[in-house]
Amino acid sequence: MVVESLSRLGRSSKDLLSLIDDWSNKGVKLVSLKESIDMDTPTGKLLLTVLSAITQFERDITVQRTCEGLQAARARGRKDGRPQADSKAVDKAIKLYKAQTHSIKEICTITKISQATLYRRLAE
Repeated sequence: MVVESLSRLGRSSKDLLSLIDDWSNKGVKLVSLKESIDMDTPTGKLLLTVLSAITQFERDITVQRTCEGLQAARARGRKDGRPQADSKAVDKAIKLYKAQTHSIKEICTITKISQATLYRRLAE
């Protein structure tokens, strides 16, 4: 199995090590292009463990910083998520759709809403 990076294989170091161990037991040889580690040697296994721990640490720090940023934004009065589509524009888009005079793409261009929003509202 050839992968670009070990960090792409698992969501945590535990998952990564378990997956690689399962593959090793089944005779699958793993090659990582980015890390260039031979997983068949004790040194390679040590490096794999250390790199997976560092990768997990980086992920945890990123998640922590993201949560802190979201909390700070909420404290400043910002809301989560994308702004809601203008209900008048959505109603107009539905009327245009029902009139069957324009394509979906034209309707979305005219009303400045996304196709996903239009389809979602039509399904309701």
